[in-house]
Amino acid sequence: MLRVGLTGGIASGKSTVGRLLAARGAQLLDADALVRDLMQPGKPVYHEVVKHFGREIVNQDGTINRKALANLVFPSGRVRELNAIVHPAVVRHQDDWMAEIEGGDPQAIAVVEAALILEAGVQGHFDKIVVVTCALEKRVERFAKRFKLGKENARAEVERRLAVQMPDHEKLKFADYVIDNSGTLAGLEKQVEKLFSELHTQGSKISRRSTQDSFR
Repeated sequence: MLRVGLTGGIASGKSTVGRLLAARGAQLLDADALVRDLMQPGKPVYHEVVKHFGREIVNQDGTINRKALANLVFPSGRVRELNAIVHPAVVRHQDDWMAEIEGGDPQAIAVVEAALILEAGVQGHFDKIVVVTCALEKRVERFAKRFKLGKENARAEVERRLAVQMPDHEKLKFADYVIDNSGTLAGLEKQVEKLFSELHTQGSKISRRSTQDSFR
């Protein structure tokens, strides 16, 4: 089975790339959805996060207010504290999921979409790394639309979050494939089609190369 790590900075469009790969037959795990599940009341990660960051991040119904948590950790530089709690559980679940997929279909392409694969240092869990890049203005535009923010507020938030993520030029050093999502959806679909064809053709026989393929 081919294990693919799909990553990219805030509002790069990696989720769209993940959905396009899944539509073509890849198995997809959304790490952000996994984190939301792990932070549900009663889960060990939930208890650790609340214990560490305080009850002010908890809604009246007992769930974690993700916006309140983000507003607490990003401005104060406490992202690493949050990641230290969440990442180990996420990585265990990702590995378990990939093992389960392989047990059912040894020829599958299993894609884990996660923002912090490289920051967490778990790129070695994957056969191939796909990095999604995007121009800053496009990121701001997408973020503003997603969260219904004015452009300047969106820009400030995007820049704040990018500041605690690995810069794109550093991510690219780890990339086997690069998807540039600065253009149109049609252009993105062409890149993803080419990427999926490459992964499907070579499958589990692909060995990591020192050279980097780009589908711009």
